[in-house]
Amino acid sequence: MKEQQPKFSEYDLNERLLKALAKLQLETCMPIQAKMLPVALGGADILANAETGSGKTIAYLLPVLQKIIQQPSPNTATRCLILVPTRELALQIDAECKALSGFSQIHCLTLIGGLSFREQKALIRKNPEILIATPGRILEHINKASVDLQDLEFLILDEADRMLDMGFREDVFLICGACKSEKQTFLLSATLQHAGIEKVAATFLNKAVHIEDGKYRQQENNIQQRIVLADAVEHKNQLITKLLQNESHQKVLIFTNTRTQAMKLNAYLHYKKFPVDYLHGELSQEERQTVMQRFRNGKTTILVATDLAARGLDIEDLDLVINFDMARSGDDYLHRIGRTGRAGKSGTAISLINANDWNLSQSISRYLNIEFELFAVKGLEAKFKGKVEKRSKKNPIKGDKKKASSANLPDKPKGIPKAKQRHRNKKNVGMRRKPSQEKSLQLENDGLQPLKKKP
Repeated sequence: MKEQQPKFSEYDLNERLLKALAKLQLETCMPIQAKMLPVALGGADILANAETGSGKTIAYLLPVLQKIIQQPSPNTATRCLILVPTRELALQIDAECKALSGFSQIHCLTLIGGLSFREQKALIRKNPEILIATPGRILEHINKASVDLQDLEFLILDEADRMLDMGFREDVFLICGACKSEKQTFLLSATLQHAGIEKVAATFLNKAVHIEDGKYRQQENNIQQRIVLADAVEHKNQLITKLLQNESHQKVLIFTNTRTQAMKLNAYLHYKKFPVDYLHGELSQEERQTVMQRFRNGKTTILVATDLAARGLDIEDLDLVINFDMARSGDDYLHRIGRTGRAGKSGTAISLINANDWNLSQSISRYLNIEFELFAVKGLEAKFKGKVEKRSKKNPIKGDKKKASSANLPDKPKGIPKAKQRHRNKKNVGMRRKPSQEKSLQLENDGLQPLKKKP
């Protein structure tokens, strides 16, 4: 029997927040919200491990907004900093924050790269209570003294493991060090099993309450996970075409591992007359926002993206995720497929697996404790059948280069005395080789270079 979750009205939330929740048609808490709200409202630091799409953004925004409404401080500097790894996630949180604070006088500001630093600096002077920022841009404002974090009451590190993976470890420590020491800190992510997370938590969290929602590294029950065997890129293109034509879907997110592949696949699907756009880190902020807006409002129904889109993005009606290139790790795979099947809805994740990806897919299967459903596209079955021959010295894979020079020499005939080996060739029968030649032949067979004859 499914556990019944409490309603937001059961918590001591301001009526303005309850009105905003009602407008958003949010009445009942999701599991992570029910676990976080009483702890956060009580003032404790939180280390939260929550699955993607679990509603953790609202779980930390509500306590922040509640305190700011209860205890207004118009003459203080920034009261809350929300640090996120990507611009897209920052903009998404900004939209949720503005929706929840719609009936109050609370202001939030997003500080991300790709937009005018001077304009951001001018907006900061208006003293917004909440800043939502990426590490690089907020650190730039800190270094130029345009942001004051000494009045900070809340520090929220969302998708903290992703920030560390993206190389922001030093930036995160510098930013946290610039904040007021006495504050409430939340560290959240779908995956906290990261080498650097423990150090961040130990350094900046004070007696944190560990909250876990869902079972990490277990199969998403509402996401059907399939693999389709594939051959070369051309074959993958054909499979993608067929899947998009045959699969029933509203919106599709296709992941590649490189920007180049994303652009190539986007061009191919455009040629095939699909309504498609692409997203990667080299696009300007204006281009990114345009792409995401078109995808959200349905002008395009297919988005080809790198892992830039794998974290935090919440796209309504996204019911199919395709891994054109398999994710490089189990955690990345988990975040990718987490773009569908959100908030209890069902979704499908399909991974195109060739010979190079097979071992990786099996490793991810074991890591996440899942079993992929093997699926074939009729008429486009792969030559690759899902088993990779193991390399060995005795049976090297064809085309594999060997480093050792001796490995390229023919094996010695077995069972023949050394004295008779030189007589096997009929042309040499009865002919005696010179000693220097015998020595040279023996050295070659031992894997060493032959001795040079003296002139």
